[in-house]
Amino acid sequence: MSYLPLIGIAMVVVGFMLRINPALIVVSAGLVTGLVAGKSPLQVLELLGEAFTKQRYLMVFVLTLPVIGLLERNGLKERAQAWITRLRGATAGRLLIGYLAVRQLASALGLTSLGGHPQTVRPLLAPMAEAAAEARHGPLPEASRQRLKAMSAATDNVGLFFGEDIFIAFGAVLLIQGFYAEHGIQLEPLHIALWGIPTAVCAFLIHAGRLARLDARLHREALAIAAQARSAGESQR
Repeated sequence: MSYLPLIGIAMVVVGFMLRINPALIVVSAGLVTGLVAGKSPLQVLELLGEAFTKQRYLMVFVLTLPVIGLLERNGLKERAQAWITRLRGATAGRLLIGYLAVRQLASALGLTSLGGHPQTVRPLLAPMAEAAAEARHGPLPEASRQRLKAMSAATDNVGLFFGEDIFIAFGAVLLIQGFYAEHGIQLEPLHIALWGIPTAVCAFLIHAGRLARLDARLHREALAIAAQARSAGESQR
């Protein structure tokens, strides 16, 4: 067995470490992997085209990312930030808790494509969370910005992962049913999905608590920055 085609994985790792455009890195790694595996350029393109037409694996690269990029270029991020700053009482934590609830409920109904990192988190959710935090606490340090972005992505993951387990037609539910059936235990998909509800509720409460702590942490950091600014002003006098 030749391990040379695994060079594509190394390309992805190095590309992400260097923060090169993710779409460019993933597509390039796929092309290089196919060529190293002995496929001709036309065969590689044929495989990519076949995957697109049959499974829609490349839909996110071919359609979603260009559309989102065009919207961002025309001010999507700025308009989202301006809208959230006009809401009274909006905080980063409350915004993310609301998104978590909507994401879980939509996923439980099988509507998993309503959210996601490329089409929702990066262009909308993370900028809105930053704007809400800045409206309440003032300019944020870079570490706090990165924490908000990470928490926005984590919120989408938690909502999707624990919400889709309640949908009876989800692949994991059917996999669980098949596993137990092989061992002589007959379970209905509906029963498996129903037992996913307590887990989803616990996941929501735990992550909502983390988001509430995020608001408190941002508040403490803002107070610390204000105190440092006051002490610096007094020392200059």
